[in-house]
Amino acid sequence: MNTQDGGHYDAAVDALAAREYETAGDRYTRGGRRVLADPRPDLDPFEPDEKGWTGQGLQQLLMAAVAYRVAGADRRATQRAVEGIAATRDFQRVLDAPGQGACLAEFVADFRVAGELEGPEKAYDDAAERYAVVGDEVDSPQALATTPLFGAAAATIKQVARGQANGEIAVTWEDLHGPDPSQAGDFLAHRARYKKQRFAGLVAGAIADGHLAAPRGTTEYGNETRRCPACGSNDVNWAGTDVLCMRCSTPTEEV
Repeated sequence: MNTQDGGHYDAAVDALAAREYETAGDRYTRGGRRVLADPRPDLDPFEPDEKGWTGQGLQQLLMAAVAYRVAGADRRATQRAVEGIAATRDFQRVLDAPGQGACLAEFVADFRVAGELEGPEKAYDDAAERYAVVGDEVDSPQALATTPLFGAAAATIKQVARGQANGEIAVTWEDLHGPDPSQAGDFLAHRARYKKQRFAGLVAGAIADGHLAAPRGTTEYGNETRRCPACGSNDVNWAGTDVLCMRCSTPTEEV
C-alpha cells in the first residue's frame, strides 16, 4: 500500500491469516476510512488526482464487505457496501480524468456484489458503457490501468479468486482487459464485463469455503527455511506483518 492507513491494512491481512474474518473486516474498514480522509501528505481527497490514490481506501471498504460476508456478518457487509457506494459517488465529482468515472462505476458494481445489494449486473453494464463512451479520450489504456485507482479496483477480485486457486494468480491482466489496447473503450470495458461474469461466483465460493485468502505479496516457491504448519507447503507469501503460506494463508514456521 502507498497510502496512509495507520497500519490497519497489514492488521487486516494478519486477521485473515488467523481466520478472524470479522476482525479483518473491522481493520479494513478503519484503514479504508483513514485513507479516504487523508490518503497522502500531499493530497487533498476532494481535489482532482490523475492517479486516484483514494481508490485504495475504497478497496479496503470493499474487502471489508467481503470479509464480513465470509464471517457470516451479512448485515455489516451490507452496511459497508452502502458506505462504499456513497463514498464512491462522492469521489465521482472530483476524479474526472478520462476513464476514472467509469472505474468508479466499476467499484459501485463491486460493492453491490459484496454487500448483496440489488442491481450489480446493471451497474456493471453502466461501467462498461461509460468506458466505451470515454474510450477516444484515453491516450494509453495500459498506463491508465496501472494507476492506483485501477489497481485498487482490480485487487479484490484477484484476492478472492486466489483463495480458490491454491494460492496462485487466478485472475490475470489478460483476464481483466480486452485483447486490443488500440480500442481503449473495449479494452477497459472488458474489466466490467469480466467481473459481471465472475465476481459474484467467487464471493459465493469464498463464503461456502469459509475462507478468504490473504492478498498475494512477494512470493517464493520452495523456501528452505519456512514451512506451513497447516498444509506442509514451503511456498511462501510475504503479506501483512508475517510470512504466510502461499497456499492457505496460514502463518509459516521456521524449520
